[in-house]
Amino acid sequence: MSLLKLFGRKTVSSRKTFPKGIHPAEYKEQTSAKPTRRLPFAPQVIVPLSQSIGKPSIAVVHKGQQVERGEVIAVADGPLSVPLHAPVTGTVKGIELMPTPSGAKKDCIIIDTQPSSSQIPIRSEERDIESMSREELIQAVKDTGMVGLGGASFPTHFKMTVPEGKKVHTVIVNGCECEPFMTTDHRVMLENVKNLILGIRIAMKCVDAGKAIIGVEDNKPDVLAAIKPHLPQDSTITIEAVETKYPQGAEKMLIYSLLGVEVPSRGLPADIGLAVFNVATLAELGRLLPHSQGLIERVITITGDDLEKPGNYIVPIGTPLRYILQYANFTGHQAELILGGPMMGTAAASLDTPVTKGTGTVLVLDERATKNDDILPCIKCGKCLQACPINLNPCELGQLAAKRRYDVMEEQYHLNDCFECGCCSYVCPSNIPLVQYFRIAKVLNRERHLNNG
Repeated sequence: MSLLKLFGRKTVSSRKTFPKGIHPAEYKEQTSAKPTRRLPFAPQVIVPLSQSIGKPSIAVVHKGQQVERGEVIAVADGPLSVPLHAPVTGTVKGIELMPTPSGAKKDCIIIDTQPSSSQIPIRSEERDIESMSREELIQAVKDTGMVGLGGASFPTHFKMTVPEGKKVHTVIVNGCECEPFMTTDHRVMLENVKNLILGIRIAMKCVDAGKAIIGVEDNKPDVLAAIKPHLPQDSTITIEAVETKYPQGAEKMLIYSLLGVEVPSRGLPADIGLAVFNVATLAELGRLLPHSQGLIERVITITGDDLEKPGNYIVPIGTPLRYILQYANFTGHQAELILGGPMMGTAAASLDTPVTKGTGTVLVLDERATKNDDILPCIKCGKCLQACPINLNPCELGQLAAKRRYDVMEEQYHLNDCFECGCCSYVCPSNIPLVQYFRIAKVLNRERHLNNG
């Protein structure tokens, strides 16, 4: 059975929203009310050198070296790269090829955790955020190694550097978390409001925006109640409820829901004066920047089938999935491990795969998820057209993919505007894995462009 077909749909009342999309059941009750706890430190962590969309970081440690928690262990290599910090105090076992969330084996720094250590991060210089210039703040953001914690892993310092000729007037803070099962952002917004507000102010200063809007789905009234008392009276930061709907958390959809404007095809939010950040990203910046600390851990939802201890946990970057399953007491015999939600997440190929900066959820699905439905011919029902939130023609794109007309998909059918939400695959009665076809097409087009210079 396809992962996208495991979940039912339900209808909710309408508020600010966007056309089309779908309403998968939420499956959040298992963890949404559970306060965040700290996961014990694994005996060994595996830190991939590639944790952003840019070049892999360059290791500055060697085998046998002792490292302290929070110490820089790899430096950035280019504008879209970020530094990495030791998630634990321990000894570097080596730099080896290990499984990563992408499915490929890549260079990773392996650190054996020191059992006797208190695991308190190294002390760093305190910063006065208010007195720092925009340029100093952006450099400080880069020094944290921060990337988008919503899953895209785009380096935050680069997003805060407004392109020449562009002017940003509003920061959009994405607190929707519309994927089923995921509750990471929900808990962050409830438990770290002061850090979130400080992170928003940092983002506003970095992009020189005069106001910010926090977008939260209307299935989270507790978040609205928690944040509103902390908002400034001058209304420079506000919060808005939007309809609970998938993919409300996609930045283009949230922008349309809040402001009624569209990001141009192949364009960026900065083209219309906006900058979009995930709530967890900004809350973490609000926590790290004043203390000059690096990103060494994050809140992760551990949820799904056959787990005795599901919940929301603070997890060191590099913690292997094997250790997470052992701690959560997985009692099943067979399961699919998904990094992220069921709609856009990726299946883990190995239990040695570590969580990275972009891992927000570890989802365990039982035997139902390992069964495959037969792929049937397209019946031209048009359901995929009715679901696609950006008005593409998934049916036509799917037929072109079957004929390997990847160039036509890109040049005439706007393939690159697809952000792979999976709505088309979810509603397809023929079980056609449309979104997987589109991902393959994009990869092959990128290779074609590289080969053609």
